[in-house]
Amino acid sequence: MSELGHRGRRREHPHGPRLVDRPAFRLVGHATRVPLIHQGINPHIQQHITALPQEEHLRLKALGDTEPGGLLQVSDDLDPDGTEGSELTYLHGVAVSRDTPAPDDLDAIEVPAGRWAVFRTAGPHPQALQTTWAATATEWFPSNPWRLRPGPSIVAVLERADDFSTATCELWLPVEPA
Repeated sequence: MSELGHRGRRREHPHGPRLVDRPAFRLVGHATRVPLIHQGINPHIQQHITALPQEEHLRLKALGDTEPGGLLQVSDDLDPDGTEGSELTYLHGVAVSRDTPAPDDLDAIEVPAGRWAVFRTAGPHPQALQTTWAATATEWFPSNPWRLRPGPSIVAVLERADDFSTATCELWLPVEPA
């Protein structure tokens, strides 16, 4: 909480993402195919993460060497219409620079260079994140000169309660001029 306190409680709104240009990088970790679920915790993703031993999370964290930092929740190959129940690739992993060798036992997603819109969310988890995600589609994209480009959507959890009931996250969406 102190993190937010001394920053003067600035609320990051869906209207105010920061735009970041990133060179090509790679996402490495453990991937699985799951159905898309719009509301609440996705039990398939939950199961996937829970099945990983604790030391695997630590190994992944140690591998990550570029932005977005920390353990990442990556969604790739999403149905463009975001139809509930359609399959997507979910990767639990980290971002590494392009020249960092990825261990053979990990899945990798190559991410081309490009621009990202980074939305910060804080509050009840995963509701705050899902609300922001929905707002990008209904509010931010329609009123800004950007559209999604092909590529993964990335959630970086910056800080969280021990029981994960609340969290501060960054949602990284790949964008290009509309």
